[in-house]
Amino acid sequence: MSRSRIVFRCLSCGAGSPKWSGRCHGCGEWNTLSEELEAPVLTVDPGAVTTPPTPVTEVPPVDGRPVPTGVTEFDRVLGGGLVPGSVTLLSGEPGVGKSTLVLQLLAAAARAGRTGLYVTGEESAAQVRLRAERIGALHPGVLLAASTSLADVLVHLDAVRPGVCIVDSIQTLHDATTGSAPGTVVQVRECAHRLVAAAKRLGVPVVVVGHVTKEGHVAGPQTLAHVVDTVLSLEGDRHHELRLLRASKHRFGSTDEVGVLRAADRGLVAVVDPSELFLADRHAVRSGSAVSASCDGSRSMLVEVQGLVVPSAQPQPRRSGQGVDAGRLALLLAVLQQRAGVNLARHDVYTATVGGARLVEPAADLAVCVSLASAAFDVALPDGVVLCGEVGLGGELRQVSRVDSRVAEAVRIGARTVVVPGSTPALDVETRPGAGVEIMRPSSLPEALADLLAA
Repeated sequence: MSRSRIVFRCLSCGAGSPKWSGRCHGCGEWNTLSEELEAPVLTVDPGAVTTPPTPVTEVPPVDGRPVPTGVTEFDRVLGGGLVPGSVTLLSGEPGVGKSTLVLQLLAAAARAGRTGLYVTGEESAAQVRLRAERIGALHPGVLLAASTSLADVLVHLDAVRPGVCIVDSIQTLHDATTGSAPGTVVQVRECAHRLVAAAKRLGVPVVVVGHVTKEGHVAGPQTLAHVVDTVLSLEGDRHHELRLLRASKHRFGSTDEVGVLRAADRGLVAVVDPSELFLADRHAVRSGSAVSASCDGSRSMLVEVQGLVVPSAQPQPRRSGQGVDAGRLALLLAVLQQRAGVNLARHDVYTATVGGARLVEPAADLAVCVSLASAAFDVALPDGVVLCGEVGLGGELRQVSRVDSRVAEAVRIGARTVVVPGSTPALDVETRPGAGVEIMRPSSLPEALADLLAA
């Protein structure tokens, strides 16, 4: 009779090894092997198939319409709400507000007449009640169960049949039939599989909270993201109020939407106007400041980009980018020096986005370059200027997507001048008389700098 054996399985690729080593032989990642107890492989008779294939036209239809949760930004990202029987993985760094958000989801569901079940494995029921009091989520329709046993969770699901179930967190669940400690690869994998099976069988939407590693990945096996229907990440700096909710996987809709929330005393509050939040404390007459017209999902928003250039005595000056990709910043500095004559080789360069925003699209290139050139020459941009455009290696400005939406947001916020690449097609605002905004169309970065920093 075969017995269980100990294997060391990679968290990234799932490859197994009979002994521990610092590097995975399958994918080459370092320090990703985790010990687990592997059960013996059971042989199955190929002729014992119990579920023969069925024509797709004969499969009974089910109601797959999303049910609104009552939290507007959460519903925006999910395309309307949670689909019955779906399993959603919500990840984020410690302290970013995951537990607060899911408790608000349950309170909103309870106020809509749907019972909410909160299974907490990290806190006691009394601690969850304290948070519910603080954020105004006390409701008799929110049921609490403090347990780390997967069997208890499955019994509660069968008995309550809630409108929404929250499991906080998947790393604390323990399946007694699996001989390993909670949080290990095999425990997380098996608990996730059984939760998904129960959610599909009962038609209950389940939201599972997951920890993240120091590299920013969801803790546990890589298969965890493949098992669930939706993977959400709650991003934000604990020193800023801004929180961004994104979907990296969504079987029932698009992953292009982003939810914008603000951390307040009463929980996470939806931000109706992100541009106003990002530009609230901006000093327009100060050098090193530029406003970028950014798009995230279906939203257009204006974000302030700040640059600071300081002479350095070090042989290797510092290059620091907060909210801007470090590799992209190095590329733009090279273009500034080679194509626009702005030599910052002997200067420390710092760039940051205000309010905790993160600019990853190339449309922010022009704003980053202009802010650094403005800081280097100590010349402030004219008041009311908004920029959008990708900078190529030859110093040319390349057009970006959804320019009309970006310009419309700039006009709404009161911009006087919008700078777009010269190859951009005719804009809607240019055909409307009395729009009150000037459209500048430089074709290269040196031309844009000459027009904006003429003083």
